Amino acid sequence: MKKNLLSIIILALLVVNLVLTTIMMISVRSAAVKTSALISDIAGAMKLELSSGAGAGAMRQDVPMEDVAVYKIENQMTIPLKVGEDGEAHFCMVSVALSMNTKSEGYKTYGADISSKESLITSVIYDVVGNYTLEEAQADKDGMRNEILKEIQAMFDSDFIFQVAFSDIIFQ
Repeated sequence: MKKNLLSIIILALLVVNLVLTTIMMISVRSAAVKTSALISDIAGAMKLELSSGAGAGAMRQDVPMEDVAVYKIENQMTIPLKVGEDGEAHFCMVSVALSMNTKSEGYKTYGADISSKESLITSVIYDVVGNYTLEEAQADKDGMRNEILKEIQAMFDSDFIFQVAFSDIIFQ
């Protein structure tokens, strides 16, 4: 008789546990939905994108991988940075690769022979990176990439180059 009574008590406690768990999950779910709605409203007011990586590729087009050609500038560049608050001379060593859309009209015009324009592209990179101090360059690599991209697109008067990538970047 005691074993039967103990089994009934355990069963009753399991049912109570199940009911309390269900109540807790319903209350947590409603709080999560309200929090998600609040975050969406705040992001909408601030005009932010909620997708990952949106800031890093602000100028980036959606190009399928089969339509992407990559041109890597052969030499690693050592670029003197603007003198910062510490008064010291600093340098940036960087290797740069350009992603190009092979379906773009600009690629048909310039893309096949882009190596002949490498010195012009290198000059743009030197100018843009050289305008940053050490602290600014370390804090805003995405800004540097986007500024280089804008300058190169303006130089070619085309957006067939849609991304600038730093494969190695070292600050001294």
